[in-house]
Amino acid sequence: MSQPYQLPPLPYDFGALEPVISAEIMTLHYTKHHQTYVNNLNKALEQYAEAEQKRDLGAMIALQSAIKFNGGGNVNHSIFWTNLAPKDQGGGEAPEGDLAEAINQEFGSLQTLIDQLSAKSVAIQGSGWGWLGYDKATTRLAISTCDNQDPLSTKGLVPLLGIDVWEHAYYLQYKNVRADYVKNIWSIVNWKNVAERYQNAKAK
Repeated sequence: MSQPYQLPPLPYDFGALEPVISAEIMTLHYTKHHQTYVNNLNKALEQYAEAEQKRDLGAMIALQSAIKFNGGGNVNHSIFWTNLAPKDQGGGEAPEGDLAEAINQEFGSLQTLIDQLSAKSVAIQGSGWGWLGYDKATTRLAISTCDNQDPLSTKGLVPLLGIDVWEHAYYLQYKNVRADYVKNIWSIVNWKNVAERYQNAKAK
């Protein structure tokens, strides 16, 4: 079996995103929630490998939901941490270059993109993610949402920027006012990371 997945390093301190996201939320979110997705993904993949050796198709099929949920949780959070940055490290600074041009072409302005993605993220029923993605088929940017921990690849898009609207991402600080959390998160979006993801998506 290949090397187990590991929790990726966090690119800043737990308290670096305050006051937008508290150190308490970041600590729990990263060390408990994300770590659990990684642990459960490795467990499911190990069981899948055993089932594959035994040619137990029923067990392999049964494990796919656990792999999708926990694998998606790992993929989504690994992107999410890099999508954010402290303000003194560029968080909230508007995108430039090709990404800025693509945003203006698709949405008319950065603010329109923010408004549309915010509205869709806030409106998700239950747990999920709001995404800005890249559609390779049309070579255009697209907004989408995913339920639970489904990765954006299930919608045929390359993930560029994700907003986690699971309650564990904000409830300790924002209680049930998801809209305030989504509104505030834009001030720590790492658009340089989003731009890098955009360039990589276009190049592949």
